[in-house]
Amino acid sequence: MDWCPPYRHYSRTAQVDFIDVAATFVATIYTRLFQLLAVPIIVLAIITTLASLGKSAEAGRIFGRTIIYTLLTTLVASLVGLALFVAIEPGVLSLPASDVEGSAAVQAPSLSYTDHILSVVPNNVVRPFLEGNVLSLLLLAAAVGIALSHLPVSESRTAVLNFFQGLQDVIFLLIKALIWALPLGIVAFAAQLASQLSAGVVADSIGKYVLVVLGGNLVQFFVVLPLFLLSRGLNPVRTLRLMLPAVLMALFTKSSAATLPVTISSAENRLKVNPKVSRFVLPICTTINMNGCAAFILVTSLFVLQQGGVVLTWPLMLTWVLISVVSAVGNAGVPMGCYFLTLSLMSGMGVPVAVMGIILPIYTIIDMVETAVNVWSDSCVCALTNHDLKL
Repeated sequence: MDWCPPYRHYSRTAQVDFIDVAATFVATIYTRLFQLLAVPIIVLAIITTLASLGKSAEAGRIFGRTIIYTLLTTLVASLVGLALFVAIEPGVLSLPASDVEGSAAVQAPSLSYTDHILSVVPNNVVRPFLEGNVLSLLLLAAAVGIALSHLPVSESRTAVLNFFQGLQDVIFLLIKALIWALPLGIVAFAAQLASQLSAGVVADSIGKYVLVVLGGNLVQFFVVLPLFLLSRGLNPVRTLRLMLPAVLMALFTKSSAATLPVTISSAENRLKVNPKVSRFVLPICTTINMNGCAAFILVTSLFVLQQGGVVLTWPLMLTWVLISVVSAVGNAGVPMGCYFLTLSLMSGMGVPVAVMGIILPIYTIIDMVETAVNVWSDSCVCALTNHDLKL
């Protein structure tokens, strides 16, 4: 009988070790699959987005106003996220040593600004993909997308666009399969998180990170966007009340695209926006106006970089503000699009992407708030454009 307690203790320890190994194995598979799909998503999304926007050049003033308000609101959303990140200081997690491998690759180089710019400009089409140089990929994708938008209509242009669109459809299908199996991944990441917490991960740091992300979105929703409306003499309370069906649907569906019919209907039938404006502005905004996504990309990227030991200087943080705005504009309209974008940006930086696995179990709540902010921003841009043009 004296041997029973040690035997039970040994069995329990063995079971915990087995669960930990299994959870780590599954979580690693999901992280690899995310990395596999992330880079193609961001490249194809930016190419197809910029190429399709080129067709809207004839829209003139409406298109111009939409782009201006979209870039302004997205930039402010990113800056608000940066301000909260600096003020709250989420801090560094006490991650296991295996999770911070590769961080030295980010700290070691001491490059001048000229060298950094030159490193972004690719001299080989394949190398940025092999090295995971996301900045070079963003540059390539933007160049290809803009070039396609300026090509005259022809069979060749149509064939190239169809090729990129077909590739994007294939990636979206793979993503749907991954999302279908995501509950298993969430369980694995949650188990891994629990193991890391018991190993000394500072939960306070994750709480502060969530506070920064959600706080930035709430400030954008209740302060920044209403100020944009007030600057043009529009009543933000009335605008929100009339657009509330679309905002609520976005909150629960977590999809701006799925909410688009309700957004258009609310804008035309309740807010009394001219259909010429709503049916042009809102589809474009659904594609490129991602205020919540910009804030998430910036805050999460800085948080992950910090876990890798990167010193967050002001020039570096402001550079990531620009990256977050450009990336948000090219965000793919798929579930968890912001998450995939951020993972893509981090995958080539030599930082601990395992942190993204820790974030995943709580991303559902973040995604709900982000989508509501995105649709509310779409509504504001539509109302502002309609007011300025008075069509």
